[in-house]
Amino acid sequence: MSDNVLIITDTSFDTEVLKSEKPVLVDFWAPWCGPCKAVGPIIDELAAAFGDKIKFAKCNVDDNPLTPGKYGIRSIPTIIFFKNGSIAEQVIGAVPKTKLEDTIKKVIGESS
Repeated sequence: MSDNVLIITDTSFDTEVLKSEKPVLVDFWAPWCGPCKAVGPIIDELAAAFGDKIKFAKCNVDDNPLTPGKYGIRSIPTIIFFKNGSIAEQVIGAVPKTKLEDTIKKVIGESS
């Protein structure tokens, strides 16, 4: 996992995500999830490319059940983009890097 990706918990979620000055991409995942393992390296690459404009975080749903429950997460990986404390976008499942890049650009206000 990249140094550019923050590990968040049920306890740190409000501070790190909802009160963040920058938009935040949160990858809800679990270690046993095959598609999550496929998305992980993509998140690391995107964090290296966009880390100055958007915060990247991962939340292990097994260790932190409250936050995924609060946001109605039923399948993983689910990637939720937060901006100003609210959900801006959501992507469910293992998707291509370009889909995530386009969504990041939309959330941060960059044109594709």
